[in-house]
Amino acid sequence: MIKIVSWNIAKRHDPWRELLRMDVDVALLQEASPPPDDVVALRDGVLPPAEEPVILDIGPKDAWDSHSWNSDWWHGRWPALFDRWPMVVRLSDRVNVEWFKQVGPVGWVDKDDEIAVSGIGTITAARVTPTDGSAEPFIVVSMYGRWEAPHPSKNKSSWIYSDASVHRIISDLSAFIASKDPTTHRILAAGDLNMAYGSLENNPLALPARERSVWTRMEALGMEFLGPQYPAGRQASPTPYGLPADTRNVPTYRTNRQTPATAQNQLDYVFASRGFHESITARALNNSDEWGPSDHCRVLIEVAEG
Repeated sequence: MIKIVSWNIAKRHDPWRELLRMDVDVALLQEASPPPDDVVALRDGVLPPAEEPVILDIGPKDAWDSHSWNSDWWHGRWPALFDRWPMVVRLSDRVNVEWFKQVGPVGWVDKDDEIAVSGIGTITAARVTPTDGSAEPFIVVSMYGRWEAPHPSKNKSSWIYSDASVHRIISDLSAFIASKDPTTHRILAAGDLNMAYGSLENNPLALPARERSVWTRMEALGMEFLGPQYPAGRQASPTPYGLPADTRNVPTYRTNRQTPATAQNQLDYVFASRGFHESITARALNNSDEWGPSDHCRVLIEVAEG
């Protein structure tokens, strides 16, 4: 069994420390900056010297930092393109992880350790191989649906949306789809999409028709939706406004005014290749005693042997 956690850590330090206490093999993080000094020191066996150093490998910088493949066109506009990233983190010796180097949005890549990326700070991908040979290698993708805004010519509209970012992610993910038969692929993609699954048209926090197109495209690629959905997590009560009465959504995000017990919105999701998905389960760790030190809860994903 390979254990994976998907988690938006909101550029906080405490989640890194929590990861070291979890019995998981791989973390798919969103909005992550590099780990704090004390975590790096523990990983390197500096503190405390009597203990075995832990495994915490975020991979090479060119696998997650979009500055590595962008030119300097943004200089003079902003201090940096972005200050937080999706990451794939190795956390145990039960797996080997090979990260894909990000390159610009070209139509093809000529090296098998590269991935063409079209959105800044939206995706990081890697190949995971169980060291004991209990399962075939598979691709993991950490996804972050960054908020975007309309063009300035649109009279400074207050709209923000994430579906455009997610469609860029799906386009980049498509590079790993090389057959009409989805069972020939072993891909797991998870993360914060910043949208609510199954929203009604009256949901003031959603663009339902546009957001449905994300699930339609994933299905067209043979990527099965794995939730998490109830009972794989606590549901909000009463049903949040803008969702159908029979929704199975489980809250994975809380605002500053909410506690884990009063959180309402699900923003985090898991998808896997059809066929491969049958060996995967996903559960939201969204009870008050398991939420963790971020505004998003953790999503625990288990990949069975085979």
